[in-house]
Amino acid sequence: MTRKNRPRSGSPVPVLNDTSNDSSSSSSPEPTVYDDTDFFLSQPNDSQSSVGLPLFGDMTLYRPRGMDERVSPVSRLPPELLIAIFAKVGSTPDLKSCMLVSKKWARNSVDLLWHRPLCNNWANLLSVIQTVRKTDGFFAYFDLVKRLNLSNAELADKISDGTVQSLMGCKRVERLTLTNCSKLTDLGVMALVEGNRSLLALDISGLNSITDQTLEVVANNCVRLQGLNISGCVYVTDKPLIEISENCRHIKRLKLNYCSELTDDSIVALANNCPYMLEIDLHDCRNITSKAANALITKGRYLRELRLAHCSLVTDEAFLTLPNGRTYESLRILDLTNCDQLADEGVEKIISAAPRLRNLVLAKCRRITDRAILAITKLGKNLHYVHLGHCQQITDDAVIQLIKLCNRIRYIDMACCHRLTDSSVQQLATLPKLRRIGLVKCQAITDKSIEALASAKHSSHRHPWGGVSMGLSCLERVHLSYCQHLTLAGIHQLLNRCPRLTHLSLTGVQAFLRADLTVFCRKAPPEFTDHQRDVFCVFSNDGVERLRSYLNEVEALAYEEEGTMYDEADEDNEDENQLAAGLNATALTEAEEGNEVEETEGTESPEAEEELGEGSETEQG
Repeated sequence: MTRKNRPRSGSPVPVLNDTSNDSSSSSSPEPTVYDDTDFFLSQPNDSQSSVGLPLFGDMTLYRPRGMDERVSPVSRLPPELLIAIFAKVGSTPDLKSCMLVSKKWARNSVDLLWHRPLCNNWANLLSVIQTVRKTDGFFAYFDLVKRLNLSNAELADKISDGTVQSLMGCKRVERLTLTNCSKLTDLGVMALVEGNRSLLALDISGLNSITDQTLEVVANNCVRLQGLNISGCVYVTDKPLIEISENCRHIKRLKLNYCSELTDDSIVALANNCPYMLEIDLHDCRNITSKAANALITKGRYLRELRLAHCSLVTDEAFLTLPNGRTYESLRILDLTNCDQLADEGVEKIISAAPRLRNLVLAKCRRITDRAILAITKLGKNLHYVHLGHCQQITDDAVIQLIKLCNRIRYIDMACCHRLTDSSVQQLATLPKLRRIGLVKCQAITDKSIEALASAKHSSHRHPWGGVSMGLSCLERVHLSYCQHLTLAGIHQLLNRCPRLTHLSLTGVQAFLRADLTVFCRKAPPEFTDHQRDVFCVFSNDGVERLRSYLNEVEALAYEEEGTMYDEADEDNEDENQLAAGLNATALTEAEEGNEVEETEGTESPEAEEELGEGSETEQG
């Protein structure tokens, strides 16, 4: 910038946004299909830290009033560099110290400090409220707050309408999170939202007293809105969502879980008016039918995630009416849990229409058969996650083909698929990237399956010095509850061959319902019945490591005890007895030989005795 065009001293200098930046902070959202940032998930609690890194375009840069030749070189740095340096400061106290160095440093670091104020407890929240309400402050703090998160567990049950009305002056908030603040009503939320033209994301999930009034205010004020989470707002109807679809056309992400009053009217309006939709979750919206599902797919040019769990009115018609020959390359995640009217024809159609599906959930779709599974094999290497729990008609043949053709699966759940045997699991064990597997109530599987899962054919690790070690499984979570044929020896082998294992469920497996093993289990949920508590057996995180160590110690102790019982004299006597028996064997008569055979048939083998002993021990445990 030349001296002629330089603004007057002390005036703010706006900086243009970088055109390559696709952040949701831009004035208009970019319809980027592969945007992996989810504002509901990327920041589970924005108030964990008050230090954020806003874009230069969102900040106000202050030029010095004059350039004094006697100032230090660091004071001559332009605001852009100062802000970039301050953004690297890791802690709030250090950033506060930077503000106290000089007015110039304060001007260029205050945005970073107040971008996301720390509201993780009641004392901090009161401090923030007092500062924001000051009329004689050095800075307009209420304009600096861009992210406001009041969903901390210590705060959620204390936040009321009166609390948030003290923050109603913060009209430049871009992300507002009020999850589970159950005492909030329309009055408090409307006070925060009304007049805010900058809001990009609003999360009021769990506020079951919110009605259409709040969403009507959102529709009339938040024209830049890109994300809305109203899960659990059971009184919300179609009317305000239709208004939002007409006024907030940049919507990208919607979570409408448990909004039982919604119908196809609002969902179809959203599909027609919001062309940049990336994700929508309609979990347990039981009035949604195939019409809404079809509209979301056909109109969602960039739709990446569609969740219709427990939408029991969705049938094959949602997919069979899709245009022939048209594909939806953006669709990556499809959840059809408990869409119990869905059959093979619908699955075949959606697989051909969305050939790049990565996550497919068909749990409790009980009508699908091997025909649907064979259709899923067409996804090939694109399929990473598949849930087939309670699909009781599928067999080994289809599962084996699925594994052979979709060899990049990382997670697979086949709980309650009682027709599956060791053959399926042995094929599953060949998956090179398998991390999680669910086999709950697959009662036909035995230790052969466990041995296959513990095998090391698919894992290798290259050491820095050039060597390669084989033998480590990638499994992290294994669910084997109610698989009654599993033994302690098989699970012990699995533990030793899977060093990354962090979760192992063995509920109802008799071999593990022993006091010396259940001591390593985590506690059963409080809502469980007495019977459920008695059979509960789940090892997580440290519990898995402690179980592994204990079983190894027991095995080592048993080996040592066996070694102390060994006696060379006994071995010599045994050799002599064997020699004498061999010499006498030739003198046996036919009658004596017959008696020996009868006596042998009536005696249990040592292996059988060992199994019987283990069984009685299990019953006692």
